[in-house]
This record gives sequence, structure tokens and C-alpha cells, in this order.
Amino acid sequence: MTPSNMMKILVINTGSSSIKYQLFDMTAHTVLAHGLVERIGEAGSRLTHYDQKHNNAERIIETAIPNHERGLSELVQLLQEDARDGDEEESPVQAIGHRVVHGGEAFHEPTLIGEKVIQAIEEYIPLAPLHNPPNLIGIRAAATHFPGIPQVAVFDTAFHQSIPAHAYRYAIPKEYYESLKIRRYGFHGTSHQYVARQAANFLKKKSLSELNAITIHLGNGCSMTAIQNGKSIDTSMGMTPLEGLIMGTRCGDVDPALHGYLLANQDQSHMKSIQDVDKVLNKESGLKGLTGTNDMRDVFRLRDEGNEDAALAVEMYAYRIKKYIGAYFAALGGKLDAIIFTAGVGENAAPLRELALANLEPFGIVVDADKNNSARKMEGPVVEFQAASSKINLFVIPTNEELEIATQTVQVVNSLTP
Repeated sequence: MTPSNMMKILVINTGSSSIKYQLFDMTAHTVLAHGLVERIGEAGSRLTHYDQKHNNAERIIETAIPNHERGLSELVQLLQEDARDGDEEESPVQAIGHRVVHGGEAFHEPTLIGEKVIQAIEEYIPLAPLHNPPNLIGIRAAATHFPGIPQVAVFDTAFHQSIPAHAYRYAIPKEYYESLKIRRYGFHGTSHQYVARQAANFLKKKSLSELNAITIHLGNGCSMTAIQNGKSIDTSMGMTPLEGLIMGTRCGDVDPALHGYLLANQDQSHMKSIQDVDKVLNKESGLKGLTGTNDMRDVFRLRDEGNEDAALAVEMYAYRIKKYIGAYFAALGGKLDAIIFTAGVGENAAPLRELALANLEPFGIVVDADKNNSARKMEGPVVEFQAASSKINLFVIPTNEELEIATQTVQVVNSLTP
């Protein structure tokens, strides 16, 4: 393959002080380069870059990176150097896909970025104040460095816009939905869609629209999705990523009156504002609040050493997943092709998968313990761990949100061609 027939897509995920990126050749579905710009605006900022032409050797550039504009400038320079090393004359990038966390009700699919799209992303900043602003910075900086190159926004919330009103509305006065847009939005949509697509391909479905599945994304943030005929019909995260499963530092489902109770008992809770409560529930709860650590590997180690708090945390974590499996099994009318585990914990914690699926044989869910325990060592995009008697497929599928963003970016760009 010559450089001239590559379809090169740069995927950018801009955080508050970082830029993660991958450059894909979508003709061959390979990664040409990837890296991380970190500690932007801080001491010790640096860019770590890996590229195929240098055998993916690590290159570290330690330099002052005061803002995202400078960070992207450093990144662009490296990509241009890589292109020159290969005697490529065209731009090192044909299109750019951006991860954007919140698209509210405005975006149901990946969208070509223009001024109206940027304005809409700005309007949803109140719903994602920590994420949408840096996402916008990345979009504007990329437009400066890649003038004329199409940019596509891929929204974490878009896949969940198919959820029906009876599942996304909250039972609060209608005026708050209409004026403040308070409803379930869901997140991790790109990950849920990617692993569902992989499962549909593995099961030889004609398209994703033939798949019914429960997808379980377990990382530091955790969420589950019920997928019917290829579309999200319910998901565990809500208006914010706090609702749903127990997570690394987030509490998940709690009594909504907890906020007021903590504030009313300031002497014991030491919380003087709603910001204090929000910080505790988002940053100091979940596994961290129960055990002192938000790393599931450490939680299992503590449990195996006899730590009762860790043992309880594992039980709580798995039980919450089991409850959502039951709820989504019912929501899908019992018609289920697969249960899919993904992300760091979902892909690697075999004991957790076994606990979450234990005693579900009456529902046709039966784990093969040996397959489950060896799943991490297996190769391939999909690893099965159901027993022969299981009526429902059980999969471990490594997520690849960047590849899904690149895939959706290609689809948008190709739709622009007459």
C-alpha cells in the first residue's frame, strides 16, 4: 500500500490538561501513530509519541506546553515529520474525529463540525462543565492547525439518544425537563456501540440492527446498556455519570435525599455546601470510599488478605451489576443474544465477572469457569466464556473507542462525497 491511497484519520480526545490522540490508516485499519500530551499548563508538561515508522519506539518531548494550542502544535509537527520521513507529499491527516462528551438532545449521530455545532456544544457546557470546554478547545486548535480538513464530533451521549421517553424521563415536574433539560442522557456510548458492533459481527448478524445485548463497561467509570435491535433502549448513567453502578470513586445509585441529609448534618458530615456533597459522591465514594482505593486490583488483593471492607465492596460491586442485568433482561423481554464485558475491569477481572453472573442459570446464563479465568490470555477481538449449556453468549470484548470514533468519522466524511 502506498501512502497516497491511505485514509488517515486523526482521533483527538482533549481533557482539561491533556490531549490523547491516535492516527489511523482506515484503509488497512492500522494505527500509524499515537500518544499523549500531558500536564498542559503545568510544570513538567511533555508529549509522549509512538509511530509505526519508528517501530513504535517511545519518543518523549519535554517542553513547556502552556496551553492546548501549543500542545497540538507540537503534535502536528511530529506528524508532519513522520509524513516527510515517508516521502509523503499530502497532508498527514485527511480528517479529524473528536470525542465530545455531551451532545444533549441535539445530536443523535456523529456530526460534521461547523459554527452551529460548536455553538450547540457550548450550550451543553452546564451539563458537562469539566468535559465540553476542553473538547471545544481541541476542536478550535485543530481547525487552526489543519485548515480545510473536515472535523467530526462523535458524542458520548449520541448512541443513547434512541432511549424512549419512558426510560429517559425522571418523575419530576415537567417544567424542569423543558427548561433545564433534566433527563437521562447516558455516557460511554461510543464504547457500548463499538463492542456491540463487534459482537454482531462475531455472531454473523447481517447488521448491528439484529443484535439484542447487555453491554457492561467497567473501568474507573462504569455503565451498562440494554441494546435492542442494535439500539440503546436504556443505560445506567443518568443526567450525569454519577448514577448507576458502583464505580472507582463514584457512588452510583443512592437515595436522592442523601444530599439534603448530609447538608443538614454538617457537624458529622463536615459538608457546608452542595459542592462539598458533589465532591464526596463523585471523587471520594465508590470503591475508594468503601476501601480507600479505587483500583479494583488492589481491592481484590485486600480482600484476599482478609480485609472485610474489601470483601464487602466486591460483593456490592458485583451485586449492583447483577441487579441491572435482571432489569435489562426484563426490559429486553428476555430476548438476549449476548452479555458483553469490556473496559479495564470488565476485560481483566475474571472473579468479578463470575460473581456478577452467579446463580443466573434459570435465565439461561451459565459461565464456564475455565474459559472465564483464561479469557485474558485468549487472542481475538471477541472471547467467549459461556458454558455449552448456556442459552446466552457471554463475551469479553476489548473496547476501542478511538477506532469507533475513526470509523464514524470516515462514515461522515464519505457522506460528503457526491
